Amino acid sequence: MSGQPLSDTAMVMAAGLGTRMRPLTDDRPKALVEVNGKALIDHVIDRLAAVGVRRVVVNVHAFADRLEAHLAGRRDVTVEISDERDQLMDTAGGLKRARPRLGERPLLVINVDTLWTESTPRPALSALAAAWDPARMDDLLLLAPRETSLGFDGPGDFTRAANGVLSHRGSAPEAPLVYAGAHIMKPQLIDAWPEAPHGMLGHWRDMAARQSLHGHVLEGLWMHVGDPAALAQAQSQLAGAP
Repeated sequence: MSGQPLSDTAMVMAAGLGTRMRPLTDDRPKALVEVNGKALIDHVIDRLAAVGVRRVVVNVHAFADRLEAHLAGRRDVTVEISDERDQLMDTAGGLKRARPRLGERPLLVINVDTLWTESTPRPALSALAAAWDPARMDDLLLLAPRETSLGFDGPGDFTRAANGVLSHRGSAPEAPLVYAGAHIMKPQLIDAWPEAPHGMLGHWRDMAARQSLHGHVLEGLWMHVGDPAALAQAQSQLAGAP
């Protein structure tokens, strides 16, 4: 951020199997797949470091030793490992396992396969932090319009009211906004979650029902780097981009 971050700690979700990225993930985790000569995990951590994050918790599963060895080379941030070698915990379950490392301040969570171009002087993560309001929000999601997204071909995830409150698409055929792979949440919410593999969607639907799930729309092009075709698109878009 241009000022102080909400917290000096963030979590990077990096434990996925990366099956759609094969054959590039036959011998490495998705986190170590390179975009323009830089591993995805380094693109993400560089973004975090640029906005003041100094401690990063990374969950690991497939090729965990290789990812840990790579992360040991970072000198600008302190990296802690949340170990999921024994069982892949999914997104919410991964946060539950990492909870003892996450502190009590608002927590920035980011997927390892999310990239974007910046279209304003203020970084997107800074803008997300500036929009955070704990009096109204349990979770604040970074969102992208479907028309400014690459590597995503689904029907969309959310609609956003004028006050920023989100509603999930549910049974509707489509929604205009896509979850862009980063969010800020109250870590205390995790305390009540089950210690079992499960995703975030159920929790987000509960928050939406009580109008505490909010969204901030990215100003820029969002890229979900989920398969080799999306990787090629991202490399083209990021060539020379900030």
